[in-house]
Amino acid sequence: MSVNVNLRIKQLVDYAVRKKLICEEDRAYITNGILAALGEAEYIDVENAPEAPLEEILSDLCDFAAEKGIIESNTVVYRDLFDTKLMGVLTPRPSEVIKTFSALYSISPKAATDYFYKLCLDSDYIRTYRVAKDMKWVYKGAYGDLDITINLSKPEKDPRAIAAAKLLPPSSYPKCLLCHDNEGYAGNTGKPARQTLRQIPTTLAGRKWYIQYSPYVYYNEHCIVLSADHTPMKIEANTFARILDFVGQYPHYFVGSNADLPIVGGSILTHDHMQGGHYTFAMAKAPMETAIKFSCYDDVEAGIVKWPMSVIRLRSQNKQSLVNLADKILTAWRGYTDESAFIFAETDGEPHNTITPIARMRDGKYELDLVLRNNITTEEHPLGVYHPHAELHNIKKENIGLIEVMGLAVLPARLKEEIAVMREFILSNKDFATDERIEKHKAWFEKFKDNYTFTEENTEEILKREIGKTFEKVLEDAGVYKNTESGLNAFLRFIATIR
Repeated sequence: MSVNVNLRIKQLVDYAVRKKLICEEDRAYITNGILAALGEAEYIDVENAPEAPLEEILSDLCDFAAEKGIIESNTVVYRDLFDTKLMGVLTPRPSEVIKTFSALYSISPKAATDYFYKLCLDSDYIRTYRVAKDMKWVYKGAYGDLDITINLSKPEKDPRAIAAAKLLPPSSYPKCLLCHDNEGYAGNTGKPARQTLRQIPTTLAGRKWYIQYSPYVYYNEHCIVLSADHTPMKIEANTFARILDFVGQYPHYFVGSNADLPIVGGSILTHDHMQGGHYTFAMAKAPMETAIKFSCYDDVEAGIVKWPMSVIRLRSQNKQSLVNLADKILTAWRGYTDESAFIFAETDGEPHNTITPIARMRDGKYELDLVLRNNITTEEHPLGVYHPHAELHNIKKENIGLIEVMGLAVLPARLKEEIAVMREFILSNKDFATDERIEKHKAWFEKFKDNYTFTEENTEEILKREIGKTFEKVLEDAGVYKNTESGLNAFLRFIATIR
């Protein structure tokens, strides 16, 4: 074995001790675990090994494993499988993590989540060096400061990994990416390695759920709260009870659930889950602009939120009142039709109305936002009437899920290159139509190009500003009631039906 590999092993073990993933007494045991993963039987200790970035250490160890043939193909998918295996050797067992979390929770919920989030960073479950590559900026619009992100931290599969995944035999274990069975799973070309995944059990509305963090962190302390049972997404009274239970247990976090219907729901509808975190989105900052009252709920403050989507905000110290009222609103909305506002509860037996709920604590009270959703499609809008319309698909075509609803755009990775190419073409006065990468943006650009004088210094910022403005329009498209006088009147007609 080369000295370089001895050095990298020592640096990796030193890193684990320094980050308190392991204790000093674990050093020999962990070193042997790494040697086993590398297929090595010999080791020469390196004294006074200098510190090195974790990414660099793991990269060299993956190179070594590839040279030895331990990694089948020296590509990102196979390297991720292997370096996760290495880090899994260093990551504390679930029972240890739960024990530490519980002890810290008795001090404060924030102390517990601070520990757990740091563990996920230190164990490389959250690859901070990839997250750092994401493009992020803020668009100051009519509804507040919208967060715009181009996500670059989720690696794309290479063709060889895709081909290998097709050859894998059908597998029902784990049933999906959100099942508890993923904890410690070795992974393959079809499913990610999860040896560094850790989950914290919790009880919500009388049922067992788990808390984990998202490896892609779209915002600070982005967590996923998932059912212990592999059951499909369903918005119901228990959903409201669960999310309010959660923010009661973790008052520094918000939590919300994607809707339970296609188009307006999330990417995974087969496993009931929620998303939360330690972050304040623009929607949470938006004020209630139209106060509303619900009979028999004098202990609930309510109003329509100033937001591009259609949001009813409820606020009370009485959790059960919120659950009961939210269920009434959901039941009314599920069955509500207003042809004049193009709201149909169902067509041909297919239901269209649902809700995206979000909860938080504010000034000692529970606050619940209910976002009205409808997934009807037409010939003119085959992807959804209340979905980004075709003229915006150059920027955002995908579903508008929970994260976008709250005011954070998760835009496709292709836009990073396309922004750079558009900048070059604008400054060179070239036609977008001559390049297949950006021809889709030509009509979009034509709409605003005469509003600006483009320079070397400002062109990229102008493009980012217009992308932000487009995302604002995306949210307006997704709103079932528009921010107009007729839209507000239609919204109030629905509210009047809630008994």
